[in-house]
Amino acid sequence: MQSFDIGNVTVGNDRPLVVIAGPCQLESSEHALMIATEMAQVCAAVGAGFIFKGSFDKANRTSLSGKRGLGIDAGLQVMADVKSKLGCPVITDVHLPDQCAPVAEVVDVLQIPAFLCRQTDLLLAAGNTGAAINVKKGQFLSPWEMPNVLEKVSSTGNTRVMACERGTSFGYNTLVADMRSLPQMAATGHPVIMDATHSVQQPGGQGGSSGGQREFAPLMARCAVSTGIAGVFIETHEDPDNAPSDGPNMIPLSRMSAVLESLMAFDRLAKSDPFRL
Repeated sequence: MQSFDIGNVTVGNDRPLVVIAGPCQLESSEHALMIATEMAQVCAAVGAGFIFKGSFDKANRTSLSGKRGLGIDAGLQVMADVKSKLGCPVITDVHLPDQCAPVAEVVDVLQIPAFLCRQTDLLLAAGNTGAAINVKKGQFLSPWEMPNVLEKVSSTGNTRVMACERGTSFGYNTLVADMRSLPQMAATGHPVIMDATHSVQQPGGQGGSSGGQREFAPLMARCAVSTGIAGVFIETHEDPDNAPSDGPNMIPLSRMSAVLESLMAFDRLAKSDPFRL
């Protein structure tokens, strides 16, 4: 079973739970530091590893009018501020091969969006940076197809690769998360992450933007953690209803302490008697 360090956090399916959390879209340094500080304190209190997440560009918005974010230069400055002031690892999305090298100079983990998980040039460019990589499983892929995706990254010699579940397309505007995918992907030896908030997203469900059922996100996280995985990905915001993107599926920041306390109990139980295929 593979595990590896990302800054001061160790990621592995047999290690204590890691929480990847932050806003969907970076808004400002002050806002990012507020959320990151709160989450770092919550994670420290419950014994979880913490990686701060924020996107400098949301390149796959439902409509042209959707807010895309701060852009790469301003966004990377925000991530650098969080990393230097809090000392936590940081993760952000990349969408193009030529973004990988400059982004990896600042962030610890490059995230491959689900829609782009089969883009060979992007996966190779990400792997070649030597940064840790979190690949989201496409909504159109089965879990048994993910080894091909992971192999593209590891072919660069970079084995610091995580596989992330975020649900599978189920008819129109709906996703379903099959918990069998988690042990199936864990059988590759790579750490597995569950994206609890995007798994309750309703893609394009509001016509010009995506909807979501945030009330079910803690449940999805509990179910996933109960299988014994490396970590959970949870987007959070102090005011989700007014967040610039993905508000309908984000967990309010005020609830995160209770959610993570519960998840750590499930994590301890799962890892005391691990399930293996």
